[in-house]
Amino acid sequence: MKYLSVILFFVLVGCKSVQQINQQKVENAITKNVLQLLKDKRFHSVSIAVLKNGESTIKHFGELMIGKGNKPNDSTLYELASVTKTFTGYVAAKAVLDKKINLDDDIRIYLDEPYPNLEFKGEPITIKHLITHTSGFPNMPLKSENKKAFFGGLTLIKIETKPGEVYSYSNTAPELTAYILEKVYQKSFEQLVIEFILKPNKMNQTKFTLNENDRKRLVKGYNDKNELMPNYNRTLWGGISGLHSTAPDLVKYMKLQLDQSNPVVNESHRKLHKEGSDFWEGYHWYIIENDNLLIYRHNGGIYGMQNWFVIYPKQNIGISILTNTSFNETGEILEKVVDNLYNDLNVK
Repeated sequence: MKYLSVILFFVLVGCKSVQQINQQKVENAITKNVLQLLKDKRFHSVSIAVLKNGESTIKHFGELMIGKGNKPNDSTLYELASVTKTFTGYVAAKAVLDKKINLDDDIRIYLDEPYPNLEFKGEPITIKHLITHTSGFPNMPLKSENKKAFFGGLTLIKIETKPGEVYSYSNTAPELTAYILEKVYQKSFEQLVIEFILKPNKMNQTKFTLNENDRKRLVKGYNDKNELMPNYNRTLWGGISGLHSTAPDLVKYMKLQLDQSNPVVNESHRKLHKEGSDFWEGYHWYIIENDNLLIYRHNGGIYGMQNWFVIYPKQNIGISILTNTSFNETGEILEKVVDNLYNDLNVK
């Protein structure tokens, strides 16, 4: 019995050491890639969260205000920008499973006006087209100063391609999706996100509406000229942008997206529109699959900050990178950081 206790002690110590070694490898990989990124002086602060095999690692670098030395931390609130669309996709997927909507529904059955312009040669725009950026809608809403104006802008849209055939990124479509979801559930879109995603996953620091204390933690971002940029002012439903979150909460979101026992997650990851040999659109997820690699990803860019959120379900890995900088090449640069970090995480 004495010898068994000794053996168990060494086994437990050994397991802990392996876990510590793996954790150190993740931290080293993050540090290596972020320090390389910060050589570009247009970047000032970076927060990275990694979830690998259920173990999370979060690290923060740089300074939030130039010259202040105030490093971001686990309480720092970032704007998620277009990564908000993945939340819209989740609620839409739940609505499909709840039989509140059907992907093949003509969107006009949910609108109060007939909108004869929202079709192409008799071909209607469907919910599926809204979700996959194949509706033919313009990128930005033609009118966005308020919700009433938004519907006025819909009357001005001219659909020039057959819905479902041509991919064209649209911020107009997710806002209309959010409105439709409000209508079928008879709850505000904000409340739907809270009820279906934030509360069940204890994402208490992820929110659309900020109080005074939250605003003190909200990042003020920069452009490439080191000029402070304004935060996004949400005037519509929030289907395209408007969520704020922290690195720890995004780890919780990774855990949700890696939960393959969740039927809503599985529906939201379904391939709905094929773009290339290995590229699809799901419910506001960009899906890449080839050989042994499967990726669900989305990026978000707003006036003064950008981020990438990426899930690798086969490897049980999630990566989120957030920075307080936004300029034309930021998304491309961050994408390379994520790719390099993923490769480092998978080195045996």
